[in-house]
Amino acid sequence: MDIIFINELRATTLIGIYPREQAMPQTVEISLQIGTSTASAGASDDIGDTIDYAQVVERLRNELAARHFNLLERLAEYVATLLLEDFGATWVRVSIAKLGMMRGVARVGVVIERGAAA
Repeated sequence: MDIIFINELRATTLIGIYPREQAMPQTVEISLQIGTSTASAGASDDIGDTIDYAQVVERLRNELAARHFNLLERLAEYVATLLLEDFGATWVRVSIAKLGMMRGVARVGVVIERGAAA
């Protein structure tokens, strides 16, 4: 299995359980490892034979801008499912962090790994 990665993608979404978080969008930082075979793309040199990371980034920014999530865990599951089902990944590792949410803490977040259904 090969891995396509996207590190430190910044996207804006409504995330949180507190009233101030539900009223004002926040920037989250997302890092992805997307498991897939890149052998066909390596042979053909054709973007159609792989997962196009530019399409992943655009889709995530659009989807997150239009949604609200209470928990980072739910947001991570949403992202993982999108990559597995809509982009055909076979495995994903999704890391999502809120930035500067707590005094003296740069990031708080969650990392999950999911595989495609057999």
